[in-house]
Amino acid sequence: MRHLLSLAAILVIAASAAQAQPQPTEHALLHELANQISPERQHATIAKLVSFGTRHTLSDAKSDTRGIGAARRWVASEFQSISKDCGGCLTIETPSEVFTGRRAPNPTEVMDVLAIQRGTTDPGRVIVISGHVDSRVSDPQNATSDAPGANDDASGTAAVIEAARVLSKRKFPATLVFAVLSGEEQGLYGGHVLADYATKQGWRVEADLNNDIVGNTEGINGVRETNRVRIFSEGTKTVETATEADKRRYNGGEVDSPSRQVARFMDGLAERYLGNFRVTMVYRTDRFSRGGDQVEMLKAGFPAVRVTEANENYTRQHQDLRTDNGIKYGDVIEGVDFAYLANVTRLNVISMAAMAAAPAPPTHVEIDGAVSADTTVKWGQAPDAAHYRIWWRSTTAAQWRFSRDGAATGKAVLKDVNIDDWFFGVSAVSAEGWESPVVFPGAPGSWAHEDAQPTAAAPGTPGSKP
Repeated sequence: MRHLLSLAAILVIAASAAQAQPQPTEHALLHELANQISPERQHATIAKLVSFGTRHTLSDAKSDTRGIGAARRWVASEFQSISKDCGGCLTIETPSEVFTGRRAPNPTEVMDVLAIQRGTTDPGRVIVISGHVDSRVSDPQNATSDAPGANDDASGTAAVIEAARVLSKRKFPATLVFAVLSGEEQGLYGGHVLADYATKQGWRVEADLNNDIVGNTEGINGVRETNRVRIFSEGTKTVETATEADKRRYNGGEVDSPSRQVARFMDGLAERYLGNFRVTMVYRTDRFSRGGDQVEMLKAGFPAVRVTEANENYTRQHQDLRTDNGIKYGDVIEGVDFAYLANVTRLNVISMAAMAAAPAPPTHVEIDGAVSADTTVKWGQAPDAAHYRIWWRSTTAAQWRFSRDGAATGKAVLKDVNIDDWFFGVSAVSAEGWESPVVFPGAPGSWAHEDAQPTAAAPGTPGSKP
């Protein structure tokens, strides 16, 4: 009987909280940005990338018409053209490193092309969108055969370039980085270059949205899915220590890393701004036994997610161009659905804009309430935050369910909300209603950079040319 009364009390509390839910602010800017994405421009981008024949990381780096070098230089020229249109708002950088490995038996320079849009008030806080420009066929070391790579990953590169074109027309408090990477197919080398560069620049990376295979809608099973995209995110941090893991196993946090909060953030935006185009959150770092460049960012301690199409077609990935038993193999432009790619790009653009316009996620989030009917939530101050929002959900719920506005004091007491029955988090909200991702208490949910001091220097230093 006592158990039933306790359950009834919980339900009453939840119902009461639900009736008093603060409503998210509707931002006209996000609708405007979504409407500016052009499928036609993305078609032209992918057609140009395919025209280089192969973009294999080990291919010709000096030709102006074929190979990885020509592709990188063209991407840099696109960023420069976009920068010219926004009055020089983008800084183009080309960090590189030399790698040798199983798929790169000889020392090979791997170069990324970055366009950096400096934030107005918090330039050390950085939101990244990335995609890889390199391509391959069946043999990962075949650097000479035609490898169109239209979907893997010219689609991701097209998303990055289109995001730069649209977002560069606006100004944001945080810095935006548009990253076109190389070397993914040879061993995630481009992601490693990006992570190293971000670390050396002292960037406080809030999120890396890695777009890899985002343009196909017809799966290998013949099913066409046009209104859903998958977002993969790690549940516990790659850089978690043994001590942190022990505490997390006891108190929870297995599904509440910063990367997972970014996925939830994007899911919520899709629901509010993109009609019937929805996010499927996948509780994995990547597809089973496969990987992408976001893995290298996670190793460096930066929150990162993988954005990828809902239903993959493996006859169009990593394949020699051929026809066998009536089946056409190869990653050609005819396999890209540009209306779908535009919707994936819209999701990226509104997510970047919403995070960059919002205050930084709160720091030092803590909870207390053992042997108490109430839960006390504490957090550190976030720059540009007008107030905060305290969130809670059932320990088995996928999404944050209940919330209550909190003052800028850094402390709130949730009366009759028992700490044992719920997970908690805090977001920062600006005076204009822009809201950060939610931060889960303690080490499991803290952003890796939360104790770092913002750097006064502009992100980016002169690098080598493509």
